[in-house]
Amino acid sequence: MIRFWLLFFALAWLGFWEPAEARRARFKPTPPKPKKSEAEQAIEKLAPGQNINIDQMSGKWYLLTVASRCKNLLESGFKVESTTAAWTVTGDKVSVSTVRKLNFECWEIKQNYMRTKTPGQLFLKGKRPAENVDIMVLETDYSSYATVVFKRAEKITMKYFNTLDTLRVCILLHLQQHVCKLCYNAINDAL
Repeated sequence: MIRFWLLFFALAWLGFWEPAEARRARFKPTPPKPKKSEAEQAIEKLAPGQNINIDQMSGKWYLLTVASRCKNLLESGFKVESTTAAWTVTGDKVSVSTVRKLNFECWEIKQNYMRTKTPGQLFLKGKRPAENVDIMVLETDYSSYATVVFKRAEKITMKYFNTLDTLRVCILLHLQQHVCKLCYNAINDAL
């Protein structure tokens, strides 16, 4: 009888062991991360312009055009409603009041951008980390035009602002050169 119980416990103990092959097959290695395309690398290389002074950005700015892969803009043929943005710089934050017409009604959107350590870069905190927005002023002369990039979850939107309510041809030519310089076509494909 003792032999029976010894044999029973030995078989039960061996039954809890699994073959090594079965154990390895259960845990699959994580696949390697795909390599980033040239367009994705170009997005990461975007940096705010050197010596950008956010304090001088205070004032009223008119939105000229937007470069983005936004679904609404694609459906409307990149037609942008008249939009004004009033920048007010106070200490560590920049208050932006955006007024735009939508469905024959005026909407005002107020946002507070936080300054970062990098000059020319701002941060808008979302409700969740995935909704955080990095804002970079790529180029501006503070008196007539500004190129601003909004990065959110590896998607970018490039906005061009003008301080004058009339548009100058020289500003349009400058913006066209700026887009060509940034190779926006490559960035556009990544989005």
